[in-house]
Amino acid sequence: MEARFQPGDRVRILDRDQPGHVRTPIYVRGKTGVIERIVGSFPNPELLAVGHSGLPYKMLYRVNFAQSELWDDYDGKPEDTLEIEIYEHWLAPA
Repeated sequence: MEARFQPGDRVRILDRDQPGHVRTPIYVRGKTGVIERIVGSFPNPELLAVGHSGLPYKMLYRVNFAQSELWDDYDGKPEDTLEIEIYEHWLAPA
């Protein structure tokens, strides 16, 4: 499986209201981050959670966000970041 994104790529997390077992936190949906690294391909946990095989595999990425991008009232240091692992089907080019 080939990765759609590479380290350094800016991505936007899709902002969709999806019921069920979703591994993408609400507070990052609609936000922009940078691919830190490619973690690898794994069965889709959203399908595994409801008894399916999780196939086809989905690419998983570590995405780095500026804290100020995530929280409107963030008053920490401008260089503070948060990294979250997010599956490719939740990502779009920024």
